Amino acid sequence: MTKLPIFERAKLEDNRFQTNQTPGNKIFMGIFFAGIFCSFIILFVRLLQVTIIKGSYYHRLSDSNHTKELVIEAPRGKILDRKGLILAESQNPDIQQLTDRIESKRKYYDGNAFGHIIGYRQLASPQELKNDSCVKPIHLGDKIGKHGVEKVFECDLRGKSGKKMVEIDARGQLLNTIVILPSQPGKTIQLALDSELQKLAYQLLQNKKGTVVALKPKTGEVLVLASSPGFSSQTFENNESSQINRLLNDSTQPLFNRAINGTYPPGSIFKIVVATAGLESGKITPKTLFEDTGFIEAGSLKFGNWYYLQYGKTEGQVNLIKAIQRSNDIYFYKAGEMIGPNNIRLWASRFGYGKSSNIGLSEDEGTLPSPLWKEEILKEKWYLGDTYNYSIGQGYLLVTPLQTALATSVFANGGYLCQPQLLKQNNQDLHCKKLPISASTLKLINEGMHLACETGGTGWPLFEFKIQNLEFRKNKLQNLTNEKKASVEAALDKNPLAWKKIPLACKTGTAESKTKDKNPHAWFTAYAPFDKPEIVISVLVENGGQGSDIGAPIARDIFKAYFERIE
Repeated sequence: MTKLPIFERAKLEDNRFQTNQTPGNKIFMGIFFAGIFCSFIILFVRLLQVTIIKGSYYHRLSDSNHTKELVIEAPRGKILDRKGLILAESQNPDIQQLTDRIESKRKYYDGNAFGHIIGYRQLASPQELKNDSCVKPIHLGDKIGKHGVEKVFECDLRGKSGKKMVEIDARGQLLNTIVILPSQPGKTIQLALDSELQKLAYQLLQNKKGTVVALKPKTGEVLVLASSPGFSSQTFENNESSQINRLLNDSTQPLFNRAINGTYPPGSIFKIVVATAGLESGKITPKTLFEDTGFIEAGSLKFGNWYYLQYGKTEGQVNLIKAIQRSNDIYFYKAGEMIGPNNIRLWASRFGYGKSSNIGLSEDEGTLPSPLWKEEILKEKWYLGDTYNYSIGQGYLLVTPLQTALATSVFANGGYLCQPQLLKQNNQDLHCKKLPISASTLKLINEGMHLACETGGTGWPLFEFKIQNLEFRKNKLQNLTNEKKASVEAALDKNPLAWKKIPLACKTGTAESKTKDKNPHAWFTAYAPFDKPEIVISVLVENGGQGSDIGAPIARDIFKAYFERIE
């Protein structure tokens, strides 16, 4: 084999160096080196951002890997009745918890009697979070009032959430509490509500579908707003889904607040509004007389008086006071014809019917018909028979029990329509406006209502209404042994001085139900004492029957409880 030399001189013609490249290679190389340059710039900028510009941020972020921020829910404000009894309160949150949200449980008292007026709270929806207008903001996961007083006074009852910063290990176990920013409780609010009367009213409505509304006539303070059947606010606070579903599907509608959302024909309690319209428009006078013939005709239709329909009797010549006392339909048929439906509607509106009372709760306005209303809504003509029905609170007229109590208060307080007040008021005659009713009109109608609750009237369960004279009894029983007290108490019940008569003014009503095969709705509205009214009570029992038979005894028992107790 021949050895090759280590080096061999090349020949000039063997050199093949090329000084020119193709255009494609040049573009590729340019892009390649540009990419490398840009990548270097990006990495440099990112390094600068991480180490210099946001270095402290990432340092804090690394610290948070072993810290956790917990939300401390603020205790909601207490809700008290007018005497200071607690109706709802929240517990102080247990700050030893490690849950993401340390909750403050809400406790409601006295169950179903207060559900409709107190209401309940639930998680705030995205829309509510967005539209919240309270000074103290809400956040995702917060509960807010969704119904009743809880909703109306949400901004007052709402507290300010606190925070708890803790140090934890990799397993989430608490190592150390770093700092606690305590929550701030919401405000305490005191309602005008009388819890004792509220519970009694609900008890008297047991196994009935109905409502009781009681007011302070001079201030509009709501003492009772009971609706039966009811529900417990605690059911919603505890999120008892099975119970909530039961309430939603119950045919008796326990979530339906009949005091402010139920609308019913008022029947004869509406006659005091018609009487006012007649006197103030000059269509009737105190001396106007109509003969009770038992029934009256409008075309082919007959409209009878209740006394004639039930007992086959008539009452001769009837003036306004007797018409109210005896709830005479014939008088009001004829008076309503003279007054006219538009005038009746005008005065009903002045008394607050057909509009919101501004109580703050979600309420129904009812229906105030008129010839124009019937033409536009029902596409029908208004007939004389419609006016007759209107005049005795029937037909297309629909009102709420709260509106009825407010209208009754006008006669109890000297002619003022008051806005209903959920909170206890310290000043008198607030939020009330004087209606254009003369003193003589008020006096005349009040006298008729007073006689309605006296012998010969329609409110027979309250004839000779008396309460125990507690002061007299107390003096007779003091310093006696238990054995002697028993015998003295028995004797006191027969002593006229041990009883005190309370004069009242009232109006009964029996309104035909839209469901013809059911009993009529029982209405009763009254105030007492007649000479210096302190309380107005309106009762409605759905399909209860006669107002005097069903509604009046409920009002009587509430009046008795109100006047017999020692303040």
